[in-house]
Amino acid sequence: MLDSPARVVEHLAAEPVRVWACLRLPLIALMLLRIYVAGVEHWLPVVYGVVLAVYCGAAVAWLVFVLRRPVPRWAPWVSAAIDAVAVLALCVASGGATAELLPLFLVLPISVAFQDRPALTAILGISTAVGYLAVWLIFSLREDGVEMTRVVYIQFGFLLWLAAATSALCLVLTRRSQRVVALMEVRRRLMSEAARAEERQNRELAEHLHDGPLQTLLAARLEVDELRERMPDPALDMVHAALQETAAGMRSTVTALHPQVLAQLGLTAAVRELVRQYDSRGDFIVEAELEDVGRPARQALLYRAARELLNNVSKHAAATVVRVRLRRSGTRVVLSISDDGAGFDPAIVEQRVAEGHIGLASLLVRIDALGGSMDVDSADGRGTTITVTSPAEAMAEPAPSA
Repeated sequence: MLDSPARVVEHLAAEPVRVWACLRLPLIALMLLRIYVAGVEHWLPVVYGVVLAVYCGAAVAWLVFVLRRPVPRWAPWVSAAIDAVAVLALCVASGGATAELLPLFLVLPISVAFQDRPALTAILGISTAVGYLAVWLIFSLREDGVEMTRVVYIQFGFLLWLAAATSALCLVLTRRSQRVVALMEVRRRLMSEAARAEERQNRELAEHLHDGPLQTLLAARLEVDELRERMPDPALDMVHAALQETAAGMRSTVTALHPQVLAQLGLTAAVRELVRQYDSRGDFIVEAELEDVGRPARQALLYRAARELLNNVSKHAAATVVRVRLRRSGTRVVLSISDDGAGFDPAIVEQRVAEGHIGLASLLVRIDALGGSMDVDSADGRGTTITVTSPAEAMAEPAPSA
């Protein structure tokens, strides 16, 4: 599924937080293993145990939190703070085990280097180097056997270099992400212009068919009617029936290209008329719950979605009951169509495109490209629910008074 720019940004921000939340637990396990193998005595064993237990519990809770719900914007800061505070506290409380835990300082800038936040990466990287130096300073003052050797300062320099390297890497990734988002925005604008051009072309074509060929066809039918009255003839009856059927088909084409009820009365009335047409066919029962949503900026797109989805239900679902719901949710309009039919595996949509069935996939691409969303909930044998959410708009145009 193609994503809108806003969804791309949200995904780019959430993915690194979830990845690091998963990687943190093996890191804690390795830390426990390292301390166990080293067999060192802790300076403050009770404090060390409490900090380690809290760190483990926080890591598990954080993993569950970011995997089961949307990742908030403040999540990268909290994730970095968890690691920084925990590692620093463990190093201070471990005393003699400090030398075994100091390599953990290296993971702090790495933990945020791929979160597309160069400033945060630089701050945490420099803080890591300073914290490393501070831990050595604390224990050199507390214990006579611990000295600030040249190796400590060299390692401090390595940490500063790591901070610079990870910040530069993060900056490169950020610029690439920004280019991707910019390209997505250009794509959205092009799709928006294409949609407006298509709507304008359909309207002009519908007006041309209505004012030209359809009127000529109706005039010819009237002339045939007059001939039938003067000279009854089975051949004229056949011609009249053919003209009647052709005129009905052309009216249907004109309506599909540019529904007058949509242009005159708005989306709710147009969907209500569409529901009435499908309900009158008798293929299935249609239960509708339609709120007055006025005239959304993308009402033609939503109407097309309703028509395409109901047509798919009629052709493929073998449903007995279909529920259509139209409502407003803040600055968006939500259209939901569900059925109790055969259902399908949403994963086969791409395969159906390869086979030449592009209706649903084309609708999906267009809605996503314009900033909306389309969610498909279906499975073999349990029906289908498709929810279409329009792009956000500043203000809905009020429906005309009756």
